[in-house]
Amino acid sequence: MPTSPAKQALHPIEASHLHARRERVFLIFAGLFLGTLTMLNILGISRFIKLASLETVDGLELTFAVAVGVLPYPITFLCTDFISEFYGRRRANFVVLVGLLLNGWVVLILWLGGVLPGFEPTDPQTGELLRDAADRLPVFFEIRALTFGAVAASMIAYLGAQLCDVYLFHFLKKLTRGKMLWVRNNGSTLISQAVDTIAVILITYWVGGLAGVIDVDRSVGPQLLLLIATGYAFKFVVALLDTIPFYFGVKFLSRYLQIDPTIEHHADREALAHDRGNDK
Repeated sequence: MPTSPAKQALHPIEASHLHARRERVFLIFAGLFLGTLTMLNILGISRFIKLASLETVDGLELTFAVAVGVLPYPITFLCTDFISEFYGRRRANFVVLVGLLLNGWVVLILWLGGVLPGFEPTDPQTGELLRDAADRLPVFFEIRALTFGAVAASMIAYLGAQLCDVYLFHFLKKLTRGKMLWVRNNGSTLISQAVDTIAVILITYWVGGLAGVIDVDRSVGPQLLLLIATGYAFKFVVALLDTIPFYFGVKFLSRYLQIDPTIEHHADREALAHDRGNDK
């Protein structure tokens, strides 16, 4: 019996065109999440972007700055919110855990790339890499040192913040019976971003300082608080702004994927009504 053209267009593992469409959209969100996460780990604290500076009455200059790695990070929370909304908590947590493994993979490659022999000039007596006139190591090793200095903070803060985001998203979704989209989108993101910002800056500072990767001064408490406040303020604004694409995205994808994101809550209400009817 000849196969129809529609069937021929499907891959053998695709149950239907709708199934293939849903999996491809999931792949886009998961890929954007993981790609952004990898970029964040490489860029990290390689550069700080100066947003503004303020001179206090006693002559102290306060600098408002964010690490370049912070710029793409808010998009990861938008991705997990979309995955949570349409594919559920399990898939969202799975993507988060894959991201953790990806963190480890990046570190492994950076470590391996540093220990294998290369062509950089070395000191013939000690075997150590020679620095240039600006007292810098070759570019790869500068990036490697910065990444290693922030990796502990990145992995701990990332795991805590992303799992917090997924949990709060579903908690708020259940609490509001699938209504008030802005509550679960903003509530989960704003709280988890605070967890991430505080953890990544404090852990990077202390671990990096103890390891000698970051030159730190133990008396810069106010500047650390300012970095936390600035980083969170940036993420706070982005989180509020991403409510707009989230609303439009949910509306479009509900039709495109033929998924009602609130169906689990409709089922809860029907089950509750059924139980109440039986009690009468």
